Amino acid sequence: MLSIIAAIDQNSALGYKNQLLFYLPADLKHFKALTTGHTIVMGRKTFESLPKGALPNRRNIVISTRRDLSFPGAEIYHSLEDALAHCEADEHIYIIGGASVYRQAMPLADELCMTLIDAAAPKADAYFPPIDAEVWEEKSRESHQADEKHPCDYAFVNYERKVAPTL
Repeated sequence: MLSIIAAIDQNSALGYKNQLLFYLPADLKHFKALTTGHTIVMGRKTFESLPKGALPNRRNIVISTRRDLSFPGAEIYHSLEDALAHCEADEHIYIIGGASVYRQAMPLADELCMTLIDAAAPKADAYFPPIDAEVWEEKSRESHQADEKHPCDYAFVNYERKVAPTL
């Protein structure tokens, strides 16, 4: 199973200067609950943005064209295809960013695990690819209101692919 997990604002923005756009503790908890015990695949910049390096209790895979890289607790591959080729058929793999890795993974993914943020970030420099309604069907939605810990409304929305992924 290949899943994409991301949090995006109303304009499909993902981040700014390699940081998340909004601090939503419930989204971080949701991310941890879904990905713990599974494989996470990310680009180098996403890995470098993690405050403590490799995320615990997950197989961390980093994609980079740089040949001289080494990150404690992470495997390095030079393409998404190479990384996926080193995964077992029964592994649940989550693509966690960034924008270029999401673009590469969209044709291959089975599901999207999205946090849709009901706000527009003032600045953004990374964007999620369009979610094509011809390809993706919404399967579930869990909406949440802004509160003292969450600056805006948001929803956890899961999409499943309507047509077989491109291999």
